[in-house]
Amino acid sequence: MRNDKRPSLKSRKFSILRSLWYRSHAEARADAEAGRSIAMPATQSSVPPLQQVLRRLAMGLVVLAVTTLIVYVDRDGYNDNSDGSVDLLDSAYYATVTLSTTGYGDITPVSDGARLTNILVITPLRVLFLIILVGTTLEVLTERTRQHVRVHRWRSRIRDHVVVVGYGTKGQHAVQSLLGQGVPKERIIVVDPVRKAVDAANSDGLVSVCGDATRADTLRKAETQSAARVIIAPQRDDTAALVTLTTRQLNRHASIAVAVREDENVPLLKQSGADTVITSSSAAGRLLGVATASPHSANTLEELMTYGSGLDLIERPASEDEVGRSPRESKDLVVAVVRRKEVLAYSEPEAQILKAGDRLITVERTVPSI
Repeated sequence: MRNDKRPSLKSRKFSILRSLWYRSHAEARADAEAGRSIAMPATQSSVPPLQQVLRRLAMGLVVLAVTTLIVYVDRDGYNDNSDGSVDLLDSAYYATVTLSTTGYGDITPVSDGARLTNILVITPLRVLFLIILVGTTLEVLTERTRQHVRVHRWRSRIRDHVVVVGYGTKGQHAVQSLLGQGVPKERIIVVDPVRKAVDAANSDGLVSVCGDATRADTLRKAETQSAARVIIAPQRDDTAALVTLTTRQLNRHASIAVAVREDENVPLLKQSGADTVITSSSAAGRLLGVATASPHSANTLEELMTYGSGLDLIERPASEDEVGRSPRESKDLVVAVVRRKEVLAYSEPEAQILKAGDRLITVERTVPSI
């Protein structure tokens, strides 16, 4: 007789359920951990804490006043053990001890109408009063749950986005350029170790992650593994190299642009996996040299690098009407042609006839918004 060692249907179902439970539990822990470091843009204007306290205090006083009025109107249906009658002060006292669930029992409803009022009116008011008292705690718990839900939904949907590491001067201008090119804010994620910079990015409407970008866990919280582009602009060149290495390890296909201070670090960044390396000190020096020789040329270059300022440097695909024709016949001023990741000047012989799949680097005038 052959022994059938295959697992039973019941054991397979149990194994699947256990795997699903562990997976959902791990995702919940990841969302909770991410929620502590990911700052989502506010969906609505937040109310100052003092204003919240004053508003709840006013609501509590209104409930107390309404309860006092109800008891005073039906005062003949209540009995005070001290003197037998209930006046306005006794009504306020009864409302206070009743709404706060203290209930000393020295003033009690004795008539059927008073008892029915306590059941149908005062008891719901007591519940409302308690909700107002614990409103701060409930709001904190609700906000925390809402934050976890928003983080989970964001992490499950975000794909092909842009990660900007460092929200200093370089990072902020990089974000401005992205926005000028039409990249929506919800597809830009900022990573910075300084809480002040993270708060600034969050106030600008950007999702931000507070943490050290040289650590893979921090970059995973920004979903770097599914990003299409990564901009690395920290304060130090060694930090830029470590972030580039970590980013390339997580994402083999993303386009990585890095800003460094010194030219001697460019080969190191290239070896680390950067596609484009911008040397800030050299770029500033060249711009200063151009400004000295020709201030108008420097102003034009600055205008080209600043989206929305008049002239924009745009990369776009060649249209069907432009394929097979010369770049000079294009309606825009073509300065270069990108063909199979190779940049060709418009005057080179290979670029005289545009081909399908070419991308054009053009100078276009900014269309003023109405």
